[in-house]
Amino acid sequence: MLVHPQFDPIALDLSRIGLPIAVHWYGITYLVAFGLFLLLAIPRSRMPQFAAEGWTRKDVEDLLFYGVLGTVIGGRLGYVLFYKP
Repeated sequence: MLVHPQFDPIALDLSRIGLPIAVHWYGITYLVAFGLFLLLAIPRSRMPQFAAEGWTRKDVEDLLFYGVLGTVIGGRLGYVLFYKP
């Protein structure tokens, strides 16, 4: 028999101090991933080979926005298709 760890999916529960907010682990990973994208992509957009093609900080921020938008819409669409047919 396989043993799987059972951990709480909520990383931070603020209802203990009166706020109805719970931060989940997957939300933290999304935040870290999007932050790392900015941390790595903005300096890269200043490199000569990318700057010569016209990449700017605004282009990187736009790409991040579309990535976040696609993640939210795709996640909701996947949830509806797979769990609420």
